[in-house]
Amino acid sequence: MAKKEIYPAEGYKIAKCCKPEPESEICGYYSYNSMMIVHTSGCKNLAKVEKERLVDLKWKDVLADAPEKPGDDLAELTDLDFQILKHHQAYGNDYSLKVARVLHKPRQNVFESHAKLRKMKLLARVKPLIIQYRKGIVDNKWIKHRNHTYYDLTEKGKLYLDHYLKK
Repeated sequence: MAKKEIYPAEGYKIAKCCKPEPESEICGYYSYNSMMIVHTSGCKNLAKVEKERLVDLKWKDVLADAPEKPGDDLAELTDLDFQILKHHQAYGNDYSLKVARVLHKPRQNVFESHAKLRKMKLLARVKPLIIQYRKGIVDNKWIKHRNHTYYDLTEKGKLYLDHYLKK
């Protein structure tokens, strides 16, 4: 019988030491990086932790739905589209002109690709931001770019990119 995959909700991580299963009693340990680590209630490693950081948990709070699979529109994406998605995964919020410069691609192609990826809900437009200049350009300087349209990956965009990278 195949083992059922466990999908922890955002903010939860399944402990590798005791590998709790959905039928086991669980408790959580609130880690320093703000993640809740899910352990079986009888895990021997919990004897070593700070007791005030232990939390009673129920599986209904810990489990998330299985991740979606990319739709048929995955076939519409080009290599440039995936390069742009990878850029946003690596650098976060960015605008078309900067992406075109970094990827050494014609800016019109990048503008069109950003529009397509936004329409497909793989990228989302973000509000004008105060951002820190990238390292090596101007150190410790913050600037608000009002004349650029910034984009960032959506959850759907991350899903499509993950699927593409696993090929």
